[in-house]
Amino acid sequence: MILRSSDPSPFGRKVKIVAKILGIYDQLTIELANTNDPADSLRAQNPLGKIPILILDDGRKIFDSRVICEYLDAQVDGVTLHPTEGDARWEALTLQALGDGIVDAAILQVYENRMRPEEKRSSDWLSYQSDKVKRALDQLEASPPSLAGDLTIGHVAVACALGYLDLRFDGKWRETYAALVTWLDAFRARVPAFDATIFKG
Repeated sequence: MILRSSDPSPFGRKVKIVAKILGIYDQLTIELANTNDPADSLRAQNPLGKIPILILDDGRKIFDSRVICEYLDAQVDGVTLHPTEGDARWEALTLQALGDGIVDAAILQVYENRMRPEEKRSSDWLSYQSDKVKRALDQLEASPPSLAGDLTIGHVAVACALGYLDLRFDGKWRETYAALVTWLDAFRARVPAFDATIFKG
């Protein structure tokens, strides 16, 4: 299978961590993709022009990261990051949505600052997105996801979100959210794939 992504992508990182947890990372060939390059075959593989994309051996393309992660999970017997029944499933998927939502709002801030000339940037838009991140972190700080039981896709998504805030926002969240710092340290200790997939560029 081919995984098309970029090294800093938090969604690509989520897929890589899932593959490592499931023990099938060696079945992936990682190919870099450039979302800003119209000549990149990415846009033919995914009309949305987004990463990551998983290209199966028969040529089928799967996206986005949530779908890819669940597909990979379904290929492995005995280990699952996606509970299939009851409250545990909805809790895991909702936690994943929260983690992914933090990343979405953070990326929009990065794009606003990176893609627009300074005189055209909207402070209201930036505040609107940063408030989403703050509310999500406030909720997680008040009740960090338990790591006492089985790992779920929700844990991975939250960890990748915090990792992205470290990468693009200089880890400033750490000054305010001590319980989440402790939580991420515990996640890192339990999931070596987190540090193995960190982008240091």
